[in-house]
Amino acid sequence: MGFYQTMYSIFARPILWLYRVKVEGIENVPAEGCILACNHTAFSDVLVVSAAAKRQVRYMAKKELFKIPLLGRLISALGAYPVNRGGADVGSIKRTIGLLEGGELIGIFPQGTRRGYEDPRTTEVKGGIGMIAYHTHSAVLPAFIDNKRGKTGILRRNTVIFGKMIPYEELGFTDGGAKEYQAVSEEIFRRVCAIKYGEDTLLAPPERKRLKGRAGEE
Repeated sequence: MGFYQTMYSIFARPILWLYRVKVEGIENVPAEGCILACNHTAFSDVLVVSAAAKRQVRYMAKKELFKIPLLGRLISALGAYPVNRGGADVGSIKRTIGLLEGGELIGIFPQGTRRGYEDPRTTEVKGGIGMIAYHTHSAVLPAFIDNKRGKTGILRRNTVIFGKMIPYEELGFTDGGAKEYQAVSEEIFRRVCAIKYGEDTLLAPPERKRLKGRAGEE
């Protein structure tokens, strides 16, 4: 048994209990490789989603974290790998392609950072997941972490909902490029939000900005 499997067998149940995790749509989690896209509310989302998925989720983490001696070794052992968030990281893309071809589940947060206590439909979406999907030709599994506070917390109900897979062909790529990566990232995150809010409540970027403005006035 590998290090991750050992850690999972020890800590998965305590994490699910501590965070009062309810899992829905587990049948949508594939055995093969794909990208898992999820909203991001707190650092503990990584633990909660990984425990809920019942299989290892590999995360890209900013390269600076791996320079911290103990933390770097731990997250590497748990399956994380570094990415340069400052631009297109060819090395991390190649590694992601290899992992996906090997049947791994790659976790990516389209928002790029933690946005707790906020309506996710009003938050900014980064183009990274679109770029990764384009270069890997990967399907995307949308997931949503739902809770009353809008932030994952201990001893409070946290529901992890896995939606229906989005085939690569449905992402609408043509020639790639920054604008297309961003548009696809927006579409992926709309699918993520639809799990919580429904298809009829999906917001286009201008509508998200107006909603965010109104929220700030309240």
